[in-house]
Amino acid sequence: MLIRDLLAGYRAGRVSPVQVMESVLEAVARAPERNAWITLVPRERVFAMAQALVSRPPGSLPLYGIPFAIKDNIDLAGIPTTAGCPEYAYTPSESAFAVQKLIDAGAIPVGKTNLDQFATGLVGTRSAFGACHNSFDPAYICGGSSSGSAVAVATGLVSFALGTDTAGSGRVPAAFNNLIGLKPTRGALSCRGVVPACRSLDSVSIFALTADDAQRVYGVARGFDVRDAYSTVSADLRRGGAPRDLELAGLRLGVPRPSQLNFFGDTQYSRLFAETVGQLEALGAGPVEIDFEPFLAAARLLYEGPWVAERYCAVGDFLEQHPEAVYPVTLEIIRAGRNPTAAEAFRAQYRLMDLRRATEEAWSSVDVLVTPTAGTIYRIDAVNADPIRLNSNLGYYTNFVNLLDLAAVAVPAGFRTDGIPFGVSLVGRAGSDQELLGLADSVQRARVARIGALDTPLPALSESGWPDTEDDICVAVCGAHMLGLPLNHQLTSRGGRFLQRTRTSPVYALYALPGGPPYRPGMIRVAAGGAAIEVEVWSVPADEFGSFVNGIGPPLTIGKVELQDGSRVSGFICEAYAAVGARDITSLGGWRGYLETVRMSE
Repeated sequence: MLIRDLLAGYRAGRVSPVQVMESVLEAVARAPERNAWITLVPRERVFAMAQALVSRPPGSLPLYGIPFAIKDNIDLAGIPTTAGCPEYAYTPSESAFAVQKLIDAGAIPVGKTNLDQFATGLVGTRSAFGACHNSFDPAYICGGSSSGSAVAVATGLVSFALGTDTAGSGRVPAAFNNLIGLKPTRGALSCRGVVPACRSLDSVSIFALTADDAQRVYGVARGFDVRDAYSTVSADLRRGGAPRDLELAGLRLGVPRPSQLNFFGDTQYSRLFAETVGQLEALGAGPVEIDFEPFLAAARLLYEGPWVAERYCAVGDFLEQHPEAVYPVTLEIIRAGRNPTAAEAFRAQYRLMDLRRATEEAWSSVDVLVTPTAGTIYRIDAVNADPIRLNSNLGYYTNFVNLLDLAAVAVPAGFRTDGIPFGVSLVGRAGSDQELLGLADSVQRARVARIGALDTPLPALSESGWPDTEDDICVAVCGAHMLGLPLNHQLTSRGGRFLQRTRTSPVYALYALPGGPPYRPGMIRVAAGGAAIEVEVWSVPADEFGSFVNGIGPPLTIGKVELQDGSRVSGFICEAYAAVGARDITSLGGWRGYLETVRMSE
């Protein structure tokens, strides 16, 4: 159930939210038992939410009638939160900030999903509700800790799911179930209403069948939360500069040295990683070997250093009062958090800062890192026999990401000969979330033909190279509507999705218009003396496009903008009279270039 397909069905009147939710609940009831769910939302509540949407136009909400699942360490009002431990359960009176944003956007929660208890594990077997089984082969782990969320999406029971990701808990299950798994920049999605694992590192993650669907959800769920001290105002600006468009052609792709790769004896995962890098190179990326040791050293700090004390801060009191209620391995791990001293915590912070500085050398020569998401996968019986060592192996390529304040996306990248999925992770600097998702779409299309564990192909691309849909309109923006700028919310609040950063044909002049804030540019097509101007192309739901255009005041209007490849899309243009007395900033190449000159002069 791709989000784009459901939205198209609603807009065409082929289905209603009530019909879709009836189908969803029937599918959940018929599905083979994989221990994916802990609590289902009562039928009457699901249908009440669906019925409430029927009176609204389908295009009025960006996630209108989209079914989703929630990892059971994230609050949904009126439904118990167990964190994988029944004795710990409580019933919240309000939903987590990110969950409420999704519900307000029209999404309908189906239920709460299984997890490694207290989000402590990468395997999906450490739960009082039973080990969660892989969606391709039930003898194998599905990954954790967000195990049930991954299985619910991969098997088509819901269109997307929320998880959490502190050490890889969103990326590893995505890789083992042929999914996109977005681990956003820390603070991009509020963690208010989430049972903490390591509060200073936690991220709410997103599972989806395609990068396009993940971007739709991310555009709704992200946002500043004044009640979450770790929430960030704008993840897109955290790098301190303009976001970069990431395309395979010309991409500097950081790859660990061969001696620093570890597949734990899995020759098929080793082969699939080499094939993936080779295919990306054939498509125009330039692999660059980097010294991966500073990243690995940071990863080791997460469990070998004092950060386990944060887990003890979160649930230590409960553990001490109810040790018999906690999964034995989980109890052992979290209780170790009693031991580190304050001095050890400070030493580890100093070490982490040294390692972060050491990683800057890699980032000076690459745009994105690519690694296996996990070096191998294990059977459930093997993990039960050796739970700590094998779990640790699964975090080899994931544990460093939050410690170093990076963003990452797990991407499907092939299958072993036994049908078990393999995935890679694209890792970028803080704030690169949307650009990574754009690149993830290209990687997914290059490596796999099906989505999740379903017999459903990836959706086709249009001639423009973007997902083909008659229900979206592409629009080029050149000023305050760009990523991270003051009017960008007018796109994201309508379900707008970032597609590409590019330039126009060299036939436009750009002017800084008087007035503001917000300050705006005017782009005018000229017969001579024009230049290629930086623009962003966004996709806006057709039903939302009218209200977006209605908010545009003179001298700006919407016309057809010619891009550098010769294609034309709807976009912002300016009436010629506005150039009189306005500052010509054409030579700066775009609005961001102009803003940088203003900043430097202040």
